[in-house]
Amino acid sequence: MMTRAKAVPRPGDVVEVHGIPGAPARRGVVVEVLGRPGHLHYRVRWDEEHESLFYPGGGEDVSVVRAARRRRDWRQGT
Repeated sequence: MMTRAKAVPRPGDVVEVHGIPGAPARRGVVVEVLGRPGHLHYRVRWDEEHESLFYPGGGEDVSVVRAARRRRDWRQGT
């Protein structure tokens, strides 16, 4: 299950970036969060099958699709 959120991306989340009006959005999976609060950037594996560093700026609209996290049941060890 995936939910949409306006939040800071975490590893495993999908980011969708809308930059140029009329251009298709780019989608990718966050592999790693880098930097520190206020200066975060991300290593993203894009749908085009390459990885790059993504520095969000003020010129694009970024949506985060949260990946559902599986709760660990300590009684079952899973």
